[in-house]
Amino acid sequence: MPSLDDILKPVAEAVKNGKKVTFFNGAGISTGAGIPDFRSPDTGLYANLAKLNLPFAEAVFDIDFFKEDPKPFYTLAEELYPGNFAPTKFHHFIKLLQDQGSLKRVYTQNIDTLERLAGVEDKYIVEAHGSFASNHCVDCHKEMTTETLKTYMKDKKIPSCQHCEGYVKPDIVFFGEGLPVKFFDLWEDDCEDVEVAIVAGTSLTVFPFASLPGEVNKKCLRVLVNKEKAGTFKHEPRKSDIIALHDCDIVAEKLCTLLGLDDKLNEVYEKEKIKYSKAETKETKMHEIEDKLKEEAHLKEDKHTTKVDNKEKQNDANDKELEQLIDKLKI
Repeated sequence: MPSLDDILKPVAEAVKNGKKVTFFNGAGISTGAGIPDFRSPDTGLYANLAKLNLPFAEAVFDIDFFKEDPKPFYTLAEELYPGNFAPTKFHHFIKLLQDQGSLKRVYTQNIDTLERLAGVEDKYIVEAHGSFASNHCVDCHKEMTTETLKTYMKDKKIPSCQHCEGYVKPDIVFFGEGLPVKFFDLWEDDCEDVEVAIVAGTSLTVFPFASLPGEVNKKCLRVLVNKEKAGTFKHEPRKSDIIALHDCDIVAEKLCTLLGLDDKLNEVYEKEKIKYSKAETKETKMHEIEDKLKEEAHLKEDKHTTKVDNKEKQNDANDKELEQLIDKLKI
C-alpha cells in the first residue's frame, strides 16, 4: 500500500508546476475545530439534534419549520456562531496557497466562515449554502445587522424584524430555499478551468453541490480527501483520481511538507491558536453542543409534562364543577 506522501506527490508536483487549486469543502474540514459534521452516527449534528424531539433532524434547517418554531435553530446557532471556533490546519493550508498565487477558488458547503477567519479573501470564496455573514427577515426580507442579531442572541431572544416583526435568520440556505446567485454565476465561469480539484470532508450527498466534482474537465486532477469514497469518486471514478482516505488536517500537513510550506503552516497555526485562545478544544466544544441540546430537550419535556399536569388539573376542576351542578339539580 502506497504511503500518504506517495499518494499526494502528484498533487504537490501539479501545484509546483503552476496549476491552481479549486477546493470543494464540506463539514469534515472543520471537525478538527470542534464543529461536528452533519451525518456521522452518534456524533453528527443530526444525531445530536434528535435530542430536541424535532419532527425530523433536518427540520432545524427547514424554512417552513423555522417559520413555525425558530428556537431549535437558534439553540444550535448559539453554539456554532463564528468566533467560537478557530480555523484548522486545513483552512490555513488554503490561505497559504492563496498567498503564493496557487488558489483558484473555494467552493464550500460550510456556514462556519472559517475560511474567512483564516484570511482567505472574499473574491475566492463561494459559500454555496450561505453563512452567518448577513441576516434577513424571512417575511419582508429586510436586512438586520450582525451586531443587532448578536444582541438578540446574547439576550436569549429570537431575532425579530423591526419592520414587520417577522423572524430574522442568518443568510444560511435552508431546505426549501434556493442557492445564492453567486454560486451559479461563478461555477459557470470556473467549470472548464479547474486544474486541480481538492474535494475535502464531504459525503457529496447534497445537490447541486455534490455534482460539481463530476462536472470538471477531463484534464483536471481530482483529489478526494475524506474518510471514505464518496460521490463521483465512488460511482464514476477517473483513472487519474487521487484518493486520500485520511483526516483533512493530516493531508494538509503532508501537502505543506511536500510544498515546503510546513514551517509557515506551523507558525501561522500556533499564532492563530493564541489569537483564538478562547476557542476550546474539539472535545470540550462537542460536549458543550451536546449538553446544550440535552438541556433544550429537557426543557421541552418539562413543558410537555407541565402542560399535561395542567390539563389533568383542569379536567379535575371541570369534573368537580359538573358534580356540583348535578347536586344542585338533584335539589
